[in-house]
Amino acid sequence: MAAEKALRWRCRRGMKELDIVLVRYLDQRYAQASTAEQALFERVLDCEDDVLWNAVLGRGTLEDPELAAFVESLR
Repeated sequence: MAAEKALRWRCRRGMKELDIVLVRYLDQRYAQASTAEQALFERVLDCEDDVLWNAVLGRGTLEDPELAAFVESLR
């Protein structure tokens, strides 16, 4: 429970649209995700907002192929 609250807090970004994408994943998929996928989500939360948002929009890509594939699944 405390871990979920911490993740929810980390999903709060400077961009409302990005908040929505991240919280939606947390609410709908995180609990059922594999440990590896959960770890990827937590790594995504370490990305800078502008880089992450551009990747979500398909305007850019993340250098790490695993993170890029994960962000593609968020789209």
